Amino acid sequence: MDAGRYSARFAPTDLARDTADLASAFRSALEKAGLSFTVDCPPLPTPIDVDRDMWEKVVMNLLSNALKFTFEGGVSVHVAPTQGGARLTVKDSGTGISEAEQSRLFQRFYRVEGARSRTHEGTGIGLALVNELVQLHGGEIHVVSAAGKGT
Repeated sequence: MDAGRYSARFAPTDLARDTADLASAFRSALEKAGLSFTVDCPPLPTPIDVDRDMWEKVVMNLLSNALKFTFEGGVSVHVAPTQGGARLTVKDSGTGISEAEQSRLFQRFYRVEGARSRTHEGTGIGLALVNELVQLHGGEIHVVSAAGKGT
């Protein structure tokens, strides 16, 4: 992406349906982990122009992180219309992220030190990639979290 060799192919998309379909891939893993899983993706009033491959990476990365850092409670996915687009919200009751760590969360190769997780794999590029893909779509990504209270 930095070299400018990856270009987005935007197409009108039923974003609610596609997001629900992508999220369904996590249902069995979340249930196996004893977590609840709520997918709330009601139909949007109009198709949304997205690059479907990029959107898949966004949704899968966010859900993967939610599963990785959640040990009790659950995860939810919600899509809602906004002025000229849509908002995706992925919420979990996981380990949370301290306020001090949040400002660096979308930087490449950054990993929260000492965070309890299901696995210790990862390079610290997932959320940086999500941030770049969201920006390519003209959007913004935000985190709301508190240590021990979820994200």
